Amino acid sequence: MMFDDAYFMREALRQAQLAYDAGEIPVGAVVVWDTKIISRGHNQVEQLNDSTAHAEMIALTAAFNQLGSKYLTEATLYVTLEPCLMCCGAMYWSKLKRIVYGATDVKNGYKKTTGENWPFHPKTELVHGIMADECAQLMKDFFAARR
Repeated sequence: MMFDDAYFMREALRQAQLAYDAGEIPVGAVVVWDTKIISRGHNQVEQLNDSTAHAEMIALTAAFNQLGSKYLTEATLYVTLEPCLMCCGAMYWSKLKRIVYGATDVKNGYKKTTGENWPFHPKTELVHGIMADECAQLMKDFFAARR
């Protein structure tokens, strides 16, 4: 089996679909350590009545608990949408090895606030645009259904 960025982004998209089905903004995330998914998360802001219950935050917390560590120095976080500034702060302190995201979020993504300034840990590698069309389409379908 080929464990590449697209493979794990598809897993993040499955989490985003769970959010969609629950009436949440469809963002999904998975944390991967040594080609193994160690945690999953999807937006639960409405369900938990918690504005911090983003997919990334849930997946990171589960990964910390799984490993018994506050750092994820060998992990990659896959998320379907460009992270917001709050999630970037959590990712910074997590010391992730890699962050991979799908679709750009012009309205609420970190670049809106930081511009080209790097909000992640200095050793973190960033990859974006993986399955961006599929990630963006799920968002478009979600908001179109609510109009």
